[in-house]
Amino acid sequence: RPPNPQPPTQPPFQCSKNLLELLQPPRTPRPTPPSNSPSSSVSSLKLCSRYNQSRNIMIKGIVIVNNSGKPRLVKFYQNVFGEDRQQSVIRRVFQQVSTRPDSFCNYLEGSVPEWGENIKLIYRHYATLYFVFAVDAQESDLGILDLIQVFVEALDKRFENVCELDLIFHSDRVHYILDEIVMGGMVLETNINAILQAINDQEKMHSDSMKKAGPSDSVDAMSTKLGAGRNW
Repeated sequence: RPPNPQPPTQPPFQCSKNLLELLQPPRTPRPTPPSNSPSSSVSSLKLCSRYNQSRNIMIKGIVIVNNSGKPRLVKFYQNVFGEDRQQSVIRRVFQQVSTRPDSFCNYLEGSVPEWGENIKLIYRHYATLYFVFAVDAQESDLGILDLIQVFVEALDKRFENVCELDLIFHSDRVHYILDEIVMGGMVLETNINAILQAINDQEKMHSDSMKKAGPSDSVDAMSTKLGAGRNW
């Protein structure tokens, strides 16, 4: 007579595991802080600070000085805090480029502690002015030289045979032209026709806005006509 088959039994550890799962309270997910909470804002600030520290600015600064070392245009894209330190940067840049004869190449490894170690000074000498671009060491020398040439050609076409006096008496327009080419240390535009078109459009808008205001209008009347109201 064959023996009766025994029913399969469940392993004891599996049964105890199921019991433990039933006895344990359910786990509630950890709430995530809202976007406007202090912890999230602090973390976002940390991320922004890390990004700003790691961001590499292509052009550290632009300095235009005459043969006597007097600055005619200065733009710092990497901050140099304090007027004394800014004047020190201008003097150091001028001393490094003015001692080189025109037969030398137009770029050199500069030493500007305010901008770090890996800095190159790329410049062009036109008549009485030095156009100096302080850039990162990884940038192309010929590319920056072409950028200086574009800037000078734009100035020459805008002022018709530009000279040092144009940079003195029309500094606002010189800054407008430079802002169309370089902004925040990054190159925006290298097409000279597009640069001049943007400058012409800007001047046309300025002249059209000035036509709305009469010569005898007060400041409040002019601001109201221009759409700024009394808080202009």
